[in-house]
Amino acid sequence: MIVCVCNNVSDKVIRKAVEQQGVRTFIQLQRVAEVATCCGKCGSCARQVLKESIEHYEEKMLAELEDMAFA
Repeated sequence: MIVCVCNNVSDKVIRKAVEQQGVRTFIQLQRVAEVATCCGKCGSCARQVLKESIEHYEEKMLAELEDMAFA
């Protein structure tokens, strides 16, 4: 889904920023993906997608660590 229409930023771009570039804050996300840097109307949605992306990534990493610990 497109989160930021002005800069054509999708939820996938935000997830990749979290997973591949280590983005953890909204300011970092703005710098990396240029989301919410034009009109700003997408800011709350972008923050929510960022939060969910971080939570999902951390759960995934924790599961992988647990798998390694019990292997």
